[in-house]
Order: sequence, then structure tokens, then C-alpha cells
Amino acid sequence: MLTRAPGFLYKNGELYCEGVSLASLAKKFATPLYVYATTAIRERFALLDRAFRGVKHTLCYSVKANSNLSILRFLAQLGAGFDIVSGGELERVRLASKPSLKGIVFSGVGKTAEEMTLALKSGILLFNIESEGELDLLARCAAALRKHADIAFRVNPDVPAETHPYISTGLREHKFGVPISAARRLYQIAAAHPYLRVAGVSLHIGSQITDVAPFRLALERAVELVEQLATDGHKIRFLDAGGGLGISYNRNHPEDYAALARRYAEAVTVPLRKLKRNRPHLLLEPGRFIVAQAGALVTRVLYRKENGTKRFTIVDAAMNDLLRPSLYGARHEVVPVDLRVNESARSQSDICGPICETGDFLARDVPLPVVAPGSLLCVYDAGAYGMSLASNYNTRPRAAEVLIDGRRARMVRRREQLKDMLRPEVDCL
Repeated sequence: MLTRAPGFLYKNGELYCEGVSLASLAKKFATPLYVYATTAIRERFALLDRAFRGVKHTLCYSVKANSNLSILRFLAQLGAGFDIVSGGELERVRLASKPSLKGIVFSGVGKTAEEMTLALKSGILLFNIESEGELDLLARCAAALRKHADIAFRVNPDVPAETHPYISTGLREHKFGVPISAARRLYQIAAAHPYLRVAGVSLHIGSQITDVAPFRLALERAVELVEQLATDGHKIRFLDAGGGLGISYNRNHPEDYAALARRYAEAVTVPLRKLKRNRPHLLLEPGRFIVAQAGALVTRVLYRKENGTKRFTIVDAAMNDLLRPSLYGARHEVVPVDLRVNESARSQSDICGPICETGDFLARDVPLPVVAPGSLLCVYDAGAYGMSLASNYNTRPRAAEVLIDGRRARMVRRREQLKDMLRPEVDCL
């Protein structure tokens, strides 16, 4: 039985995003094509915001999940702050919503002096510091500008999260953060710098986590540190709990997301109640939870082929358009855009793209109806880490993006052209 994603539904056997058919979008904008539902983004943001209504908090959307300017602008209108990890993402927030610069948390292990200087001039909310060397560089940049920087150390709580090893970040063997055991010493060093202000404690244990128990354990350790820092004389105004709340990519086991958001909020906020002094403002960095299921990738079938008993459906989207299946072994549900196909003729098929790599696949062993060349397929749950991980591998142009609001379809990124890709290269002939 085919299921639906938030914002996507079948009408008379044809798949729609809100009030617009995907077939009409593919005809107008061609394929591969990313399609996003504003209603789904709004509902998921509101759901998480309501779950934390009992505490002072800000949802700082994780820009790396999907950095389209129109989506950032839409989230800013909803009241989001932003979590960034590069100077480029800072510039995206500036272009999308200049007032939102004051709500930026700057994370990441490799900030450059240029990026720090730009962030200081922009007046961002908080720098999440991940090493003593980074602290020293920020102090020098702040002193050169004579601007104060509010800082938090991203502490590593050494909490395991049941997720893919590439997106687990909370253990001591990972590159992220500083050991929580070294935090008090580092905060003392930070407090001695005239242009640095100790303002918060930060942590992040990983991504695509649906068991909330690790969040609670990590926050318990962070709260202990907050109390210790208060004893040391530091005023902790922010507690950044990071992001990482996941979704279900398996539609045979749908998730009650309202209930998941409530469980997550309880896991994060219960440890805060133990604080004897003033509770800090809670910062959260959701990304995937807000945008993943609001987006889909539409692709067109090119060919069908068989190698012995193995069946392949070759489509015009590839790993350069959606890297997650190749990178993480991620599974996305793939469905026909038109259900008026021979459902009785279903067979297992790998859905592969044109790229010259065996790892170029969007899905493997999918029970798919017989779809003829020219038919359209929809890859669900592609709104997060789809377009943001896209590349030009094999000199392939990146897809167009369309934002749907009711019956209105608006192109928010035009399809790349060959001249766009070649323009930065120096002609040495």
C-alpha cells in the first residue's frame, strides 16, 4: 500500500504537492526537480515550537539541512533563529533575512579568521567554540575589531546515539567539541579575554536520532556543568541543546510526530528543572525534523533493463542530486507519480541514475510497478540533505527547486546550465 508524505497526496490516482500536480510541475520545470511543501514546513515548525512552550526557547534552524534562500526566509517569518557552520551560510541568512543575523548560532570545528570577522561584524547571537585554538583565534579577531563576542563551548558529553556513524558526534573519538572534563578550565581561560563573554554551554550528540533517551542523558551532564560554572562565577545565559531529532523514512512504520516532539521536549527540559539558579534560555537546532518530509525529488524514467534476474530502472536523477542513499545507505520510499499503472505487475527493481559509479542509486530492491520510459517517480523525504549535498559530479547540472504554497508553485532555484558550471574555470588555452 502506497503512503503519503506531509503535503503530498494522491488525487484521482495522480500525486500532488498541496494543490499542484507533480506531473504539471515536471512538464513546466523539467526533471530532476526538488519540490517543497510550505504547509508541511510550517506545521512541523509549529509542532516543535509548541512542545517547548513551557520554557524560554529559540528554534535555531540548522541551515545545512536545506539552505535555499526562500526556505530560510519563510522560516525567519515563522520566528526561527539559525544555526550555521560556515561564512557562506552566514551570507545566506543575511540575504534571506537581515534581522535574523542577531539570532545566529555559529557552530563548526574549522572556523577561519575571515568567517569569525564577518560574524563579529554581523552581530550574531553566539559562537560555539570547539577547541582552545579556536578560542584564541576568536579572541584575536574580536580584539582587532574591538567587538565583544558571546561564546559557549561545545562540550562533548560522551553520550552514544543509535545512528549512522557518520552522523554521530557525541563521543570522545569524534572531532567535535571539547571534553566535558576540560570545560571548567577552558571557561576560565575564556573569561580572561577582554573581548570574549562567557554566555552559554553547547552540545550536539548526532543526527537522525529518534530514541530520546540519549538527549536526556546529555542534558543531565550539561546541567551539571552549568551549575559548576555558576559556582565558578560565570553567568550562563544560553544552553544550546543542539539538534539531531530524526524522522522515520520507513512509511510502513509511520511516526506520531506530535508525540515524538513531546517526548523530545520532556527529555530536554526535565534536566533543566534541576537547576537551582536561573535557568538559561534554551537553544535548539532542528533541521531534518522540519524540512525532510516537506520535500521530494521528482525524476523521470529513462530505461528499464535486466541483468539476469536483476532488474534496474534507470532514471534522470542520480547520486549527485540525492547523495544520502550512496553515502549513508539511506532508504527513501519511491512511488509512481501516476498510479494508473499496472499494479499487478510489481517487481523488485534497483532505481539507478546515469552516473558512472556502481554506488549511483536512489533505492535498491524496490517493489515497483512496471513503469515505462517517460514515467515519473517521486522520492519522498528528500527535503533535508538532498539539495544541500548535491554536486556537479560527471559535469551534471544541479536540479531546479520549486516551493509550493497551496495552488501556487514558485521556482526558488533555477536549473543549473552548463555555462554556470564552467564559468569559474580559467581558460588556459
